[in-house]
Amino acid sequence: MFVDSTLEQFQETLGLADVSSGTVALVTTTLLLSAALAYRKLTEEKVEGKIPPVIPSTIPFLGHAVSFGSSPIEFLLAAYEKYGPVFSFTMVGKTFTYLVGSEASALMFNSKNENLNAEEVYSRLVTPVFGKGVAYDIPNSIFLEQKKMFKTGLNIARFREHVHIIENETKDYFKRWGTNGTNDLFVALSELIILTASHCLHGREIRERLDEHIAQLYADLDGGFTHLAWLLPGWLPFPSFRKRDKAQKEMKQIFHEIIQKRRANPNPDDDMLQTLIDAKYKSGRSLSDEEISGMLIGLLLAGQHTSSTTSTWMGFFLAKDKELQKRVYEEQLRVCGEGLAPVDYDQLKDMQLLDRCLKETLRLRPPIMTMMRMCKTPQNILGYTIPPGHQVCVSPTTNHRLPDTWKDFDKFLPDRFIDPEVANSEKFAYIPFGAGRHRCIGESFAYVQIKTIFSYLIRKYEFDLVDDYFPEVNVSTMIHTPSKPLIRYQLRKP
Repeated sequence: MFVDSTLEQFQETLGLADVSSGTVALVTTTLLLSAALAYRKLTEEKVEGKIPPVIPSTIPFLGHAVSFGSSPIEFLLAAYEKYGPVFSFTMVGKTFTYLVGSEASALMFNSKNENLNAEEVYSRLVTPVFGKGVAYDIPNSIFLEQKKMFKTGLNIARFREHVHIIENETKDYFKRWGTNGTNDLFVALSELIILTASHCLHGREIRERLDEHIAQLYADLDGGFTHLAWLLPGWLPFPSFRKRDKAQKEMKQIFHEIIQKRRANPNPDDDMLQTLIDAKYKSGRSLSDEEISGMLIGLLLAGQHTSSTTSTWMGFFLAKDKELQKRVYEEQLRVCGEGLAPVDYDQLKDMQLLDRCLKETLRLRPPIMTMMRMCKTPQNILGYTIPPGHQVCVSPTTNHRLPDTWKDFDKFLPDRFIDPEVANSEKFAYIPFGAGRHRCIGESFAYVQIKTIFSYLIRKYEFDLVDDYFPEVNVSTMIHTPSKPLIRYQLRKP
């Protein structure tokens, strides 16, 4: 998988094209293994108590990287069946301890950052994209202050405005689809969600600058979220790293220009950009232009993949179940009237079937397959002690597929959520946006965005699968996207 492509890029970068792949692989693996083992010897800490069961592997360094990488959910479910809710295994020189099920997952979602640390896991991946001084590049106490600033701007009054913005963007975008045809739903919704999120979360000035060039910069930044970026230092000269760094520099320059103009505007718009310009830390210091730029990039890219992936999967679930699709359309008529006037926030809240479809999509296809933290202090859970140095993980996808928690766990049944206790019967059984102190701050906006888009789409089109093909899950990407997501559509008859 990505290990092979990494070795090939190493060959090209280091001028080793004439050396056999086997030789390069052997040398590279030996060096990495030696470094990993030396580091582990220096940093390992003896702990009292019973450590979690370890899934054995006969492959040095790589461990279970291949088997996990090819079928991660099947791997985790099989491990849960054999070893129970807490187990460990090695991949690429690192030890991962998974917490499966509601009771075990409570350890992560109730944890404090000094015990299960986020920065050590995500900083290498996120900081080159967002920039210095934000998110996981700063002490957690400062990051929490920045998250509170975001929460201030993500409020119901803004959401009421966002609904109209999103609907108009959706209407304009899908003019290009015409009356019928076959199209890539994931590409379309990825492009649309960049437009809607930029307009709602960045502000009018930035949205007006969003042309094909800016869209490519976003794509190059987004290309920084790869397994390669997570595993290897950011200074290595891989093409995706160079594109990412160049795009970030150019995007920051554009944002700085817009921020400076906004600061000089005596009558600014009331939006997220202005919220960040007006915000202050507890110390009384205002955000710098660099911090605002990084936070704006993070706000958009952190949710872009998750929303576009989730909305695409929901489209295919509705295309597969035509009776359910009909019920969702009838709900539009019931809530908004036969004339289907533009939707507003209150009507969106009344679309309970659409809401349940979104919830069930997030159950079967949560965009984030694994949430991780670095264990800094010995952690006790269900009779086991997790040693410092382990990467502690919770998989929403796995928790959402446990047969002892979910009846007909493998079926798309939105009406299971008619009972409000279904998602809450076990506190951490349903966690598409995390939970507890680690719940995603963008959850409410994501619901507004996706429901508004589909409120429009389901009124305009009837959707069908192409040759009865329902997309497979692409597990090679960090967010599990649909493979070959072509969908058939035609204008809905009144």
